[in-house]
Amino acid sequence: MNSPTSLRTMGMALAAGFCLLAGCNQGGPSGAANDDTATSGSVAIAVDATFEPIVKSQVDTFHKLYQYAKISARYEPEADAMRDLLNDKVRLAVVTRELTADEKAAFDRQKLFPRTTHIATDGLAIIVHPSNPDTLLTMEQLRDIFSGQTKQWQQVNRKNKLGDITVVFDSNNSSTSRYMQDSVTKGMPLAKGAFASESNPALLDYVATHPKAIGVIGVNWISDQDDKEVRGFLKKIRVVGLSTSPRPQKTDEYVQPYQAYLALKTYPLRRNVYVISREARAGLGTGFASFVAGTKGQLIILKSGLVPAIGQTRIVNTTPNY
Repeated sequence: MNSPTSLRTMGMALAAGFCLLAGCNQGGPSGAANDDTATSGSVAIAVDATFEPIVKSQVDTFHKLYQYAKISARYEPEADAMRDLLNDKVRLAVVTRELTADEKAAFDRQKLFPRTTHIATDGLAIIVHPSNPDTLLTMEQLRDIFSGQTKQWQQVNRKNKLGDITVVFDSNNSSTSRYMQDSVTKGMPLAKGAFASESNPALLDYVATHPKAIGVIGVNWISDQDDKEVRGFLKKIRVVGLSTSPRPQKTDEYVQPYQAYLALKTYPLRRNVYVISREARAGLGTGFASFVAGTKGQLIILKSGLVPAIGQTRIVNTTPNY
């Protein structure tokens, strides 16, 4: 278990490491001169829209600490964020995957050596309308729903009379739809009727007003119960408990995306979150990346309901609300 002192030391060491690495690769990402420093100036970053609430908190805190810094964040689908990073429209991206071989080759051609830092573990929550009686699903059932093999709620539960299932994502090219196809449907196409709601708040509103719907959303949209907006969302939807067992015998074999279950790796829909920087020196992008990976940034991640890459998670036994 890491103490606050060890966390602070790790954060400082990481910042120093960024500075040392930057000395090996001078010049701006596009070859132009940059006058920003690790704590001043301006920089554009791209953020997977799944993490808008948590990154907004990070940016707001960074601005309060460093009044001469200006971070302009674009919240967009992950595919767009990676494209912007490759095309030098931003110097840093917050995403849920590392660079592909093709992306590394593209950076090699630009004579750049991007740095990838693991900052958190995220969970994807499956949500349904409050009137839906089926709030416990196995991973096999979830796969069949999202692949379109199960088309009606009555196929999940004979007593469920809601009719046709409507699968909803946040947006086209999002990291959540990619994850569901890669890790849940195992490469099978997503259900033909699945559609994008174009934003995470719109997804929550759709599920809250359509009893037949089932959606998938990043846990930081519904986990910070100190946030008034989050408490409002949770009154409108229900979070599904998932089981990796094909035939669970007890309700405690189902788990929701609570922070402790993410840390213990018992919740099945988990993924890493990374900061990828193309910055070739110790500029503001490097400073922000160091902040997010350091003590203060990791505490913000902890409060958001995700699992920080460096830190500790307190486990308290509670009664699940299914």
